[in-house]
Amino acid sequence: MKLLVCGGAGFIGSNFVRLRVRDHGDEVVVLDKLTYAGRRENLADVEHVFVHGAIEDRDKVAEAIEGCEAVVNFAAETHVDRSIAEPDAFVTTHAVGTYVLLEAAREAGVRYLQVSTDEVYGSIAEGSFTEGSPLAPSSPYSATKTGADLLVASYFHTYGLETLICRGSNNYGPYQYPEKLIPLMILNAMHADPLPVYGDGQQVRNWLYVEDFGRGIGHVLAHGRPGEVYNVGGPDECPNLEVVERIIALTGADRELLTYVTDRPGHDRRYSLASEKVRALGWEAQVHFAEGLEQTVAWYRDNPEWWGPIRSGDYRAYYERQYGSQLG
Repeated sequence: MKLLVCGGAGFIGSNFVRLRVRDHGDEVVVLDKLTYAGRRENLADVEHVFVHGAIEDRDKVAEAIEGCEAVVNFAAETHVDRSIAEPDAFVTTHAVGTYVLLEAAREAGVRYLQVSTDEVYGSIAEGSFTEGSPLAPSSPYSATKTGADLLVASYFHTYGLETLICRGSNNYGPYQYPEKLIPLMILNAMHADPLPVYGDGQQVRNWLYVEDFGRGIGHVLAHGRPGEVYNVGGPDECPNLEVVERIIALTGADRELLTYVTDRPGHDRRYSLASEKVRALGWEAQVHFAEGLEQTVAWYRDNPEWWGPIRSGDYRAYYERQYGSQLG
């Protein structure tokens, strides 16, 4: 296929592009505006066509979509902490950007897949969310992602556009920007920096290796029923504190680096996705958390040329704003 992958220079997007080129021989056009988390370096080893631009830019979208058979939209502002501090970009990208992409896909007559998140469902104390569970977002990030999902669904019902939505659980793996829990803890542990844990650290997440998510998206793109939502959940759940303790063990860091900080406002306690619907298409997660985390730690250990410029750049200012006063 010839695919337009929006946000293809980001963490999940670049891993998806690599998977499609390597395993399926797809021709891929990447549209990315290269914010702090989108980097050309993420695609250095992948053959692709690159268009530099935002998904809310109609002209750039029209340029990128020409000749493509499907659109896969990863483009998003993804970090909940940033959405709490500065929600403007989340509204623009998730609402306006999704609208522009949908209009372009409708005009081109191509299939459209929206990459979404388990956070649209809110928190669940026990059991797992199904695709029919009520939507109850609790942050500007998840609320704007929910709005984008509803807009996508409206284009199927109103215009007959072939739309699909994939809601993934918490992804981890190579090329993830170190504001997120796992790469943050890996790099801090490697440098003997404090390991900031929100609240009591007992927030539970359903962990999904990034290539497993990419394979799930591919299954839905190829076999999914238009107008449907598909949950793609990981095989293992784990509290955040246990994740950090596993990283300490894998890196040989001192447990004294653990530092409890004030919890995030409105922090969801537990996410869990039921994935029977996507498994019926032939998908199964292949990487369990213990194996995937070990591979991820090894990747960060072996690729300092990737994360070195990040830790010495704008990320440091963000880190100080987010944690500095509590870490001394």
